[in-house]
Amino acid sequence: MAERARPVQRYDVTQALAANGRVVVAGTQSGAVLVSADHGRSWQRRPLGAASLIGLATCPDGGFVGIDFYRKVWSADPLAENWRPVALDKPRTPLTVTCDGQGRWWVAGTRATLAVSADHGASWTVTDLGEDAQFTAIQFIDAEYAIAVGEFGMVAVSEDGGASWALRAPIPDEFYPYAMLFADRQRGWVSGLAGQILHTTDGGATWSRQANATQLPLYRLFMHQGVPHGVGAGGALARLDGDGWRAVPYSDPQPVFLAAGASLPGQQALVAGGPGGLLRVIGTDAN
Repeated sequence: MAERARPVQRYDVTQALAANGRVVVAGTQSGAVLVSADHGRSWQRRPLGAASLIGLATCPDGGFVGIDFYRKVWSADPLAENWRPVALDKPRTPLTVTCDGQGRWWVAGTRATLAVSADHGASWTVTDLGEDAQFTAIQFIDAEYAIAVGEFGMVAVSEDGGASWALRAPIPDEFYPYAMLFADRQRGWVSGLAGQILHTTDGGATWSRQANATQLPLYRLFMHQGVPHGVGAGGALARLDGDGWRAVPYSDPQPVFLAAGASLPGQQALVAGGPGGLLRVIGTDAN
């Protein structure tokens, strides 16, 4: 009984994290979101029912949007309250979600399919690029320019705010990107198998390998205090340092995968999550 009363359960697997400066939200595999209003020091549990949130994003108004492996899109207000689902037809399996500068929801996934909604999921416009591959990450870099990457090194770019998408030259060697992060239209990173990290300085036209001192795959890439960071296998936390990635030491690391990470706005700390109810706030003032 005491275990069930705890907000974070030992069977929780945190799969996604997002923060808006007021609250931090963790999406779990077990049909609940965990919400913290004190920068991760304490959490509240908000059940969603039959759901498995695999992606979360913060929208311009501070609200949240998340994708459910069971083909739903969830949304909440800036306090991470009033969660509501809408059904998603395509992509058949959603794998990544973002909000653009207009507050539109973007979902990408299997069959090289992207879907956008400008009315909180009431209707969707679908772009099918006709490839037997799945998008794993999408990012709007500014109001007009967006990029999506996926299986077999697939790269798609929009230069008109998502009105149209075009395939570009793929990332070499059929690279499978676990995560992607662009700092601007030119500079970006993708992480993949066996700890590989590739970097582009020309918007994805060419890619070069960067050293990863952790030698472990990074499953999420995100900006923290203006510097790219990543979390991944074996409790790895890494940050870009010059032309390579170095391990960031922290107290009491657990040798389990960190499936999600997010910067805490206004804080010299980030939050990372994984299996076994693991949610860690990690101070970064020593960086």
